[in-house]
Amino acid sequence: MDTPLRALVTGGTSGLGLAMVRALVEDGAHVVLTGRDGGRAADVAAGLTGPGRAHGLGVDTRDEAAVAAGVDRAVALLGGLDVVVLNAGLGMRTVNPRFLTEPQPFWEVDPDAFRAVVDTNLTGYFLTARAAVPALLDGGGRLVVVSMNHTTMVRRGFVPYGPSRAGAESLARIMAADLAGSGVTVNILLPGGATRTGMLPEGVDAEGLLDPEIMVPPLRWLCSDAAAGVHDERLVATEFETWLAARQTPNV
Repeated sequence: MDTPLRALVTGGTSGLGLAMVRALVEDGAHVVLTGRDGGRAADVAAGLTGPGRAHGLGVDTRDEAAVAAGVDRAVALLGGLDVVVLNAGLGMRTVNPRFLTEPQPFWEVDPDAFRAVVDTNLTGYFLTARAAVPALLDGGGRLVVVSMNHTTMVRRGFVPYGPSRAGAESLARIMAADLAGSGVTVNILLPGGATRTGMLPEGVDAEGLLDPEIMVPPLRWLCSDAAAGVHDERLVATEFETWLAARQTPNV
């Protein structure tokens, strides 16, 4: 009998994270999902069905001690880690509820709001990866870093979200360099456009936006045997099938 995949997904209670967790559980994986609210994380995990199973933990990814304790608990629950998905994040809505219609210049951004977003979207990624790498090294695991389009990183009115995501991509590339040859792979995964998540401002028409499920095919592939050894790549979910086909086509 095959051993189930063991995965940790931060920010797994909604949006992109929940879509990825749900798919992993449906595929038979054993998953620990985290959220800042432990009760909500437990409720979400309890509501997931499939051949796999899920556990929900309350973890504030900005808090070093909380992250270390959460990763230790995940390793204990799962018996190790094969995949870690860095996804927990805060959006522009927490800084400026009208960021799409009334962009706020950087000099008007509240410093505490700036720190909260960067601490979650960048420092939280670092703290989680730092805590989880020893378990991944034990079995040659995979680290998946969720990001956003490059245009988001330079868009007017997108301080601090843009810089936080740009920093996360730089972090991913450096982690990939540091882990080269270790057996642990690091890859970036992003939707490829605006998605229907809780990061959207209230009242925004979500018609035409991407469904969070767009993340599922590339994530499933990154967790599969076919992706063994794939390292330091940037996968755009909307372009995944084309990217994969080109990768699988032999040079002539």
